[in-house]
Amino acid sequence: MTKKNPNTKYVFVVGGVMSSVGKGVAAASIGKILQSKGYRVANIKCDMYVNIDAGTIRPAEHGEVFVGEDGVEADQDLGNYERFTDQICTRDNYITTGQVYLEVIRRERNLEFNGEDVEVVPDIPNEIIRRIKLCQQKNKAEIVIVEFGGTVGEYQVLLFLEAARMMKMKDPENVFSIMVSYLPTPSLLGEPKSKPTQYAIRTLNSAGLNPDFIMCRSDRPVTDSIKNTISNVCSLPKERIISAPDVNSIYDVPVNFEAEKLGATFLKAFGLRSRKNELKDWQELSQKIKGLKKEVKIAIVGKYFNFKSCRDTYISVIESINHAAWFNNRAPKILWLDSEEFEKDPKKLNQLSDVDGIVVPGGWGSRGVEGIILAIKFAREHKKPFLGLCLGMQLACVEFARDVLNKKEAHTVEVNPKTPDPIIGINKRQAENVKHNRYGGTLRLGAYPCELKLGAKTQIAYDTKEISERHRHRYEFNNDYREMMEKAGLKIVGINPEADLVEIVELEKHPFFVGVQFHPEFKSRPLVPHPLFREFMKVSIGK
Repeated sequence: MTKKNPNTKYVFVVGGVMSSVGKGVAAASIGKILQSKGYRVANIKCDMYVNIDAGTIRPAEHGEVFVGEDGVEADQDLGNYERFTDQICTRDNYITTGQVYLEVIRRERNLEFNGEDVEVVPDIPNEIIRRIKLCQQKNKAEIVIVEFGGTVGEYQVLLFLEAARMMKMKDPENVFSIMVSYLPTPSLLGEPKSKPTQYAIRTLNSAGLNPDFIMCRSDRPVTDSIKNTISNVCSLPKERIISAPDVNSIYDVPVNFEAEKLGATFLKAFGLRSRKNELKDWQELSQKIKGLKKEVKIAIVGKYFNFKSCRDTYISVIESINHAAWFNNRAPKILWLDSEEFEKDPKKLNQLSDVDGIVVPGGWGSRGVEGIILAIKFAREHKKPFLGLCLGMQLACVEFARDVLNKKEAHTVEVNPKTPDPIIGINKRQAENVKHNRYGGTLRLGAYPCELKLGAKTQIAYDTKEISERHRHRYEFNNDYREMMEKAGLKIVGINPEADLVEIVELEKHPFFVGVQFHPEFKSRPLVPHPLFREFMKVSIGK
């Protein structure tokens, strides 16, 4: 195991009076900036819920489930960490209350506490600390940024704050706290108010911590007057009160922070010096995004639009579309289309006539499936560039079987277990999991290899014959239908060599009709768009 660096810095990012104001992007931006100064960083997300992971939580409830290279099903913030720092996240970057209690109870059952009684404090905070330091060791990180979900005043965050306090007490020179707090602007007053932030600071004080930095989230830049007020309340130099106004793109955030000299301020507080300054490519991207005038219109046909923000539900898909559009010098315009609306009124499919490309992302269950199939048929027949992800690939195969192979009752067994033509089936291992109600962490998860057919559109896009992509699914293409599908024009161009599973399908005589069983959106980066999204976008804009 890597020896502990005695000078490792730990930075805890906590929320103020409101959640969902950008802690994840702030934590990712801090990682990016410190990385650009020449330091090895690691980002950790701590979620307060008792779930072991995010895999069993509805996307409409908690947003996208982000899948790491090792198969961890995590909070969407790990996606931001990867996109900003270009570092692979694993289960070591993700901690939940459920994981912590499960491990403490396991150790108690195995007599690993040597007969001592096990108490919530200090044993639960100690397990949190152990996990944080394990992540530091595995990543050989010089600076670890730990984001706490929720807000400082919530009961369930207290044990995580206690872990931060205990670390601060033992190592005060190397442990720091950042509060990301919202400054509301009442419409009748027209200026941000700092009282909620002041209250949040006092709440953090009650947990034994004082913020070392305050990031002021607001709809506009924070004035010196407000900075002075907050500085006095929390006894901080004014330069540690950072303005974090709303921006058009999350990729503007590190650039805005650097305009406030955040990197230099952090390093000064940490007692460190800058080793380099390499944020130029990020700054150029930020400027490029602002200058794009020509648009590309992409429809996302999904089924999670009625409950929570579409942006949270499909964040990695959205960002992958953005990356590819910017790479092709276009401003992305995304049209949200609820597949259930197509089921109620098929005439609404005409909305797809005006788009440049169609993306069908992943999903679960039977709701809205027939509407998605109608949209896929439209894309196939009208030669619209189409990219199907996971469920999108599966339903593309079902639609092809129904309409081209004339198998009118073809389906996926997830929706219709008694279909006479199970185009999408379930392997024996997954069938056993379902039979015995083993759902959490039992999907086909994480990175798997795929061999590409030479000359296929996807192979040309990747510019290699072997790839590795991340998966999150339980159902698979039924190999009994491979030969007849291929003869009819839906080509199998990507295969998992270990289990002979279909990974990629392509339609002949179509500008771009590709379905993939995996989730390429998890590996796209703002400066390096994913090859499939990049090629899909290239065809969508008519290149």
